[in-house]
Amino acid sequence: MQIRSRAPLRIGLAGGGTDLPSYSDVYGGAVFNATLGMYAYCSIIPTNNGRIKIEAYDNNNSIDVECVSKFDITDENLILHKGIYNRIVKDFNNGQPLSFEMSTSNDAPIGSGLGTSSTMVVAILEAYNRWLGLGLDDYTKAYLAYDIERNDLKLSGGKQDQYSAVFGGFNLMEFKTDKTTVVNPLRVSKDIINELECSLLLYYSGKSRSSAKIINEQIKNTKSNNEKTMDAMHNLKKYAYQMKDSVITGDISGFAELLREGWENKKRTSSIISNVELEKTINFAMQNGAEAVKVSGAGGGGF
Repeated sequence: MQIRSRAPLRIGLAGGGTDLPSYSDVYGGAVFNATLGMYAYCSIIPTNNGRIKIEAYDNNNSIDVECVSKFDITDENLILHKGIYNRIVKDFNNGQPLSFEMSTSNDAPIGSGLGTSSTMVVAILEAYNRWLGLGLDDYTKAYLAYDIERNDLKLSGGKQDQYSAVFGGFNLMEFKTDKTTVVNPLRVSKDIINELECSLLLYYSGKSRSSAKIINEQIKNTKSNNEKTMDAMHNLKKYAYQMKDSVITGDISGFAELLREGWENKKRTSSIISNVELEKTINFAMQNGAEAVKVSGAGGGGF
């Protein structure tokens, strides 16, 4: 038996950063995003040889060890895979180890700004969900993925990536001050989707980056009520709702304007979101016919 799963990567269109708990727990956040025809993949083959074998083809890492009830996550090699395994065994398998072979891969480089890490977590969780018959619903899967990353593994970041990977499509996501999340799926007409696909170009800067440094600066600026950061964050949240309206009505020029304004405000939340290389690329695009450019995800590189 072989269990296969995949989860879609996403582009953040508006509101990114307001899903950080440092902001959303106080003011409430909103993000508008869409998933792509690009995926994180996971396959599991159950075995009875008392071993755990994991191959991660996207970062050329692997492990092959005797079965354990809990991995040491201070060793950061395959930390996502280990953290998910620990939680599955603890919460859903009575602390009993599992024997299997797992392989994972990704359609985008790690650190690309398309939510690769969180999407991989969702893909792996779904493979366990199918193998063990856990019956997890969408909201439970998304929150569990978030909880593993942010609380078990202490990885910096927000909430949108896990929910977009689980729900897919165009979504307006609201992150409430009571720490709940509401996903509002949008029924976007095929004509509008076609127009957006014809109008958008996804370009890889050639530089992957760790989002943690950028996110930690945003968190610091938010907690200290930095005036420039807070004003920008409030604008980003507002743009998420406005962009939803632009997409629903097919207002492509309004969509482009919000994308452009969103990027300018995003840069005000952290001093390291943009850099000379990114600005050079953005300026080249704008001088050659682009109406708007933004960097997907935290910034600093990627797509």
